[in-house]
Amino acid sequence: MIALVLARRSMQKSAMRKTFRPRRSVLYVPASNAKALAKIASLDADAVIFDLEDAVAPQAKDDAREALRNYFRANPASKAERIIRINALASEWGAEDLLAARACKPDAILLPKVETPQDVTGVTEILEETDASENIRLWAMIETPRGILNADEIAELGLRSTGRLDCFVVGTNDIAKETGVSTDGNRAYLVPWLMQIVLCAKAGKLDVIDGVYNDFADAAGFTLECDQGSRMGFDGKTLIHPAQIGAANHAFSPDKAALAAARSIIEAFSLPENADKGAIALNGKMIERLHLANAEKMMAKAQMTGDKA
Repeated sequence: MIALVLARRSMQKSAMRKTFRPRRSVLYVPASNAKALAKIASLDADAVIFDLEDAVAPQAKDDAREALRNYFRANPASKAERIIRINALASEWGAEDLLAARACKPDAILLPKVETPQDVTGVTEILEETDASENIRLWAMIETPRGILNADEIAELGLRSTGRLDCFVVGTNDIAKETGVSTDGNRAYLVPWLMQIVLCAKAGKLDVIDGVYNDFADAAGFTLECDQGSRMGFDGKTLIHPAQIGAANHAFSPDKAALAAARSIIEAFSLPENADKGAIALNGKMIERLHLANAEKMMAKAQMTGDKA
């Protein structure tokens, strides 16, 4: 009986595992900006967020939705993951945004200012009731004090096979506005909250994307913040300008030394004498199977992004 229960749990966990998608560079593009939409196909961003919210003025919301419908009709496929950020359902534009986003069939819909699990499950129920494709996932913006405090409960939805939740996106500008915290320097006052969001996301098996760097002309500062975000455990960074794509892709990709080490771990565990071992000695270090899992994940990521050891 115990073995049967464990087997069922293992099957449930396997069913909940998500296909890996590189999300090193996630570019915001206003849905109302025709020139920006036309350039997307030529960019190397891993993902694009088509924005119907902050980047679109109230009087331009209707036109932006129509432009988005036309864009997806003309471009049914994309090398980049495609996400549509809608306005909050409680706003006057939210319902129309959700209907338009659902019709476009993007890879995901990004929900702004998520503060409770119900903010996500409510949209999930609407998608289910309207027979939306199961391939449409949900991303959640964590950008308010309440959202940070409830991030653990929200992230638990990532463990449900029916939850649709795949990713957290941090809204650092809104967090700063809501709290008055300084974002100058190395974000010292913001880091504890960012780490809390990262921890909750990882507990829910979610990806988590760092906030934007506002001064897109400051390449050196952007590079430093990307490096900081990578070291903190973020999977990528949201961007406001195409010029930031290359630096983000580099910062959130494993370096050659890390890839070489990962390859060594995989090769060592593949040896017949190590097949049944939980831990082995390699280059003077004790290596466990958790290191093998991390190594395999890193190599899979490298293969997807074209990086080589």
